Amino acid sequence: MSLIKSTAVVSTMTLISRISGLLRDMVVAYIFPVGGTTDAFFVAFKIPNFLRRLFAEGAFSQAFVPVLTEYKVNQEKEEVVALAQNVAGTMAGILFLMTAACVLASPLLVILFAPGYLNNPAQFDLTAAMLRITFPYILFISMIALSGGILNSYGRFAVPAFTPVFLNLILISAALWLAPHMAQPIMAMAWGVFIAGAVQLSFQFPALKRLGFLRWPRWGFHHPGVRRIMKLMLPGIVGSSAMQINLLFDILIASFLAAGSISWLYYSDRLLEFPLGVFGIALATVILPKLSEKHAEGDPKAFSHMLDWALRWVVIIGVPAAIALAVLAVPLLSTLFRHGQFSARDVNMSSLSLMAYSLGLLGFSLVKVLAPGYFARQDTRTPVRIALIAMVTNMLLNVIFVLGMRYLDFSGPHAGLALATTMSSILNASLLLRGLRHQQVYQPESGWWRLFLQVGIASAMMLILLLWLEGGTAFWMRASVLERVLHLALIIPAGIGIYFSGLWLLGMRFAILRRPSESH
Repeated sequence: MSLIKSTAVVSTMTLISRISGLLRDMVVAYIFPVGGTTDAFFVAFKIPNFLRRLFAEGAFSQAFVPVLTEYKVNQEKEEVVALAQNVAGTMAGILFLMTAACVLASPLLVILFAPGYLNNPAQFDLTAAMLRITFPYILFISMIALSGGILNSYGRFAVPAFTPVFLNLILISAALWLAPHMAQPIMAMAWGVFIAGAVQLSFQFPALKRLGFLRWPRWGFHHPGVRRIMKLMLPGIVGSSAMQINLLFDILIASFLAAGSISWLYYSDRLLEFPLGVFGIALATVILPKLSEKHAEGDPKAFSHMLDWALRWVVIIGVPAAIALAVLAVPLLSTLFRHGQFSARDVNMSSLSLMAYSLGLLGFSLVKVLAPGYFARQDTRTPVRIALIAMVTNMLLNVIFVLGMRYLDFSGPHAGLALATTMSSILNASLLLRGLRHQQVYQPESGWWRLFLQVGIASAMMLILLLWLEGGTAFWMRASVLERVLHLALIIPAGIGIYFSGLWLLGMRFAILRRPSESH
């Protein structure tokens, strides 16, 4: 399957996942009022998600996929299966012990990650209680990442990309049907997370069985492949933790801000994740095993060409998506979430952080594509150093922006946290790109200045149209649900249409970007 087709498959499945995720967030916003209880759930969900991104989707995947691909290229199938068995057993054993310890120590974790809740005992106790239920999700999702890495390495992208849909469907069901029967309705969401982890893992079993990888795990701490993966993971954990520590530092600061700040950041981040997941993460998912193959085959020219191809697509999609998110922050938030318990103030507060996040969409997407240029070559140290620089920068900017906004009496200091994350992502992407150029791993091909001109002019055309059609905040606050939906349904296709029409009129032909191997 070609890269563009593989990316299209992952993007389609991810699109389904993101749409179901938006439906989930719409249901949560409708049923649960933004405030202390939703903040408590988002903290209880973000802490295991921190470890999920740190171990499962972060350091582990970045170390496991290149080693698995190398085994696949150079070893017999049984050796590849044995590697997977030993990795699965070792990971499951370590994570089981860690999960048990963290469930017992859930109050300490709340103190560590949300110390502002110490001033509110009821919210503190609620967060700790939900964390005991949500924390085992890290065990499930790590095994899902393992099976997903295997499937992706063998070109089976659809099943791993579709798997998150089950989390969204189960959380929707929990909110609608389980919550009304519980003394504390928000606890239903925590149980939904736990159930979803088991369902998601089970969904991948048939695909693993067809490939011959559904075997009992083995404890394999001394297996050479496991030792190599663990060695690669150690710096990767530090690198992956940098971004996750930034997110948790955001929560820590936000826990001292107005009630609802964590929820406002959550809803704006969810809209940012939509274009980032549908294209940026999908593209990164596809190119990591492909880049690993090119490195294992000793073909640096093809390696560089594949990176160049991916970066062009990031610019073509990322620039207009960032502009659209900023301009349509209020229309999107009001249309999707302003129902039931989600108020006009919640829309305004969330739009501030969404506009700040949108400025960094290109940076977030570039990091997703540039980092595999290191991980595929089993270089985890360089991106670690860069990530640490970005982490320290983010922390400093968090304090500067939030304190500055509070000093200026700005109505939404939580937006300073989003702006700091944006600035640090741009720095991260810039340093990753400079490193690949310095190592002569990536050599930009001709046509970049022409691409920048085409994307810039087409994006300006789209911006003018969106500003003309947007209608102003007052319209979105007084319009009915149907009016908001219909107006947004007009604006988005119009913006997409004029952007790609502009690219076509400026001479861009997408056929040359379909298959990177054709122009190599």
